[in-house]
Amino acid sequence: MNRRSILLAASALAGFKGLAPAPSQAQGAAGDPIRPLVLITRPQAAAPAAYQAAELIAQEWRKLGLQVELRPLPNQQMSQVVWYDRQRWDFTMWQMVGRPERGDPDEMVYNLLHSANIATGYNFVGYNNPAYDRLAEAQRSELDQARRQQIVRQVQEVVNQDQPYAFLVHPVNLHAFNKQVFVEASAVKQAGLGIRNFWNWISLTPAGAQRDIIVNSTEPVKATNPFYVSGAPDSWVTDLIWDRLMRVGPDGLPQPWAAERVVQPDATTIDCVLRDGMAFHNGDPVTPEDVVFSFEAPGVGNESPMYRPFVQNIASVTATDAKTVRFKLKRPDAAFRIAVLAKLNIVQKKIWAPVLAEYQGRPENLESYVEARPIGSGPYRFVRSRVNEEVVLEANPNHWAKPKADRWIMRIMTNTEATLGAFRRGEINVLADYFGDPDLVKEMAAQNPRLIAVREEVDIGFQFVGMNLRRAPFSDAAFRRALSAAVNREMMAGAAWNGQAVPANSMVSPALKAWHDAGIVGRVPGGNLDGAKRLLQEAGYRVVGGRLHYPAGVRETTTPFQ
Repeated sequence: MNRRSILLAASALAGFKGLAPAPSQAQGAAGDPIRPLVLITRPQAAAPAAYQAAELIAQEWRKLGLQVELRPLPNQQMSQVVWYDRQRWDFTMWQMVGRPERGDPDEMVYNLLHSANIATGYNFVGYNNPAYDRLAEAQRSELDQARRQQIVRQVQEVVNQDQPYAFLVHPVNLHAFNKQVFVEASAVKQAGLGIRNFWNWISLTPAGAQRDIIVNSTEPVKATNPFYVSGAPDSWVTDLIWDRLMRVGPDGLPQPWAAERVVQPDATTIDCVLRDGMAFHNGDPVTPEDVVFSFEAPGVGNESPMYRPFVQNIASVTATDAKTVRFKLKRPDAAFRIAVLAKLNIVQKKIWAPVLAEYQGRPENLESYVEARPIGSGPYRFVRSRVNEEVVLEANPNHWAKPKADRWIMRIMTNTEATLGAFRRGEINVLADYFGDPDLVKEMAAQNPRLIAVREEVDIGFQFVGMNLRRAPFSDAAFRRALSAAVNREMMAGAAWNGQAVPANSMVSPALKAWHDAGIVGRVPGGNLDGAKRLLQEAGYRVVGGRLHYPAGVRETTTPFQ
């Protein structure tokens, strides 16, 4: 038996190893029974680790007297329900993928859980805590690093108490590439991301006649759109097609990119001096007016809800001369270079201004617009995209950082076993998105040391269960704390992720040592199944006939998810 099978068997037979017998719950006054709850997840073939985690979680939550149904949905349908139909669902398996700009905690701290982002932004669970909002705002404007670190740690403790998410794990990214196709020393590893990063895609150097980088993705691309922030594969593509004023370097620090210099004369003024000779893929020059438009458009109405939070602190953005764009901020912003300048894409005003005008007043927004042929100015340019099959980009010969490879190809492979087979056969030469048994990859590399190189890195992102706080019983923080307490994160990392993950109880990854609260995992309320039962009993919940009921007087008024 492998590690996963052993741990699953142990969990099924004994619950949490080493716990004292659970106290019985009083059968006193009780409200209505809690309706059957639906946990949305991706299918097992597409995301075996997350699906296995969902099974483990449902298994423990049923021991609390809950009726929990797993509902696998294809990725696009799952995203549609969770992101756009926010009143409808109960809880969902979800992930925040590691992206370079998330190396600063601001995006995880402010955009994920600030109440300003409930309606259409990243705060899709509906978390609303004024005390949290004040801290999230304070860390943004605190320029003293030590004081900002203290605030970010306070933020993590507030989230620990409220548990709007049941954090699960920070995955340990396992990547591999073919050393006969690429020069091993040319591979670039980025903090919190591994080799699946922008710098690697422009630096990876062919060793022979095969000059294409061919990577895999377990998810289809939803949209190749510079105003749409979606899952991992979408961001890999947009990173390469569109330039940004700055980039987060391999060391996790921001550095100039499309701007050759970034100067800050005072706390609320930032000047970006553009590189000479930049051009879009259609041959038109990149102008300061294009840059100004790129940062103004997300703030117009609600046409770019995913990017709007990033520009809300911009008081004005103007072209001060033929090469310089000046940002005036409403207040000091410690994360501005990473969270804004290194995140927002530079688009061509000629293309997007008419689109923005057309979409104003419509129920759809810019995220739904599809360019027939996406035009950016980045180091790769778009060739073709086939839904659920592949995306093909080619090197931009006119870019100042022209890639070493000729093409970058992403093949969509939702089945993990098929992905590993494709890597063995050379149909992909970079294993970039793998959630199967890590031992299989490591054994393959051990058997072929001259052929396969393996790299590992704790991810900036995390896997979690998002609980819909708009719907009872998830609107009750005590209920959420109890559910989170029942999750054995050590077992989750070992069984579902085959040991290729570290336990999580924060949106700030341990990969970000300067910001992460190292003790946060140990402060999960209760910490075990017995603790979860005690928390529920203290909050007035009762088990009657094996079924968990609301506290006395509470009626079930929420419509079940269908």
